[in-house]
Amino acid sequence: MFMGEYQHSIDDKGRLIIPAKFRDQLGANFIATRGLDNCLFVYPSDEWAILEQKLKSLPLMKSDARAFTRFFFSGATECELDKQGRVNIPPHLREYAKLEKECMVLGVSNRVEVWSKSSWEGYYQQSEQAFNEIAEKLVDFDFNF
Repeated sequence: MFMGEYQHSIDDKGRLIIPAKFRDQLGANFIATRGLDNCLFVYPSDEWAILEQKLKSLPLMKSDARAFTRFFFSGATECELDKQGRVNIPPHLREYAKLEKECMVLGVSNRVEVWSKSSWEGYYQQSEQAFNEIAEKLVDFDFNF
């Protein structure tokens, strides 16, 4: 399970250090794609395979399903860690997530998320204020803390 929040910088070549605590779980090769809320989702290969099977089961005749899978898979790329624990983030993903210099790398259960620092701070401030309301809505999913 991935958890925690780490601040790192992306260099001029688009390389980002993956926190040491995440490297073993991600493995040497993993998948990065466009995520929700203008961040990147990064999955270990085994989690990606599970997700791929679930998304394949979406109904092809539904335009929302086609749009989501098209957006999600077209942005996906196989990534590899270098010897310094860095990953090269392709330009199209850097542009999507607005990654320029300061980045936040978050552990979120079965995935890692990569955010621009400014986007994460804005999202966090907005969500922090609504956290209790969000928690109350989760009761509808039979979820208790």
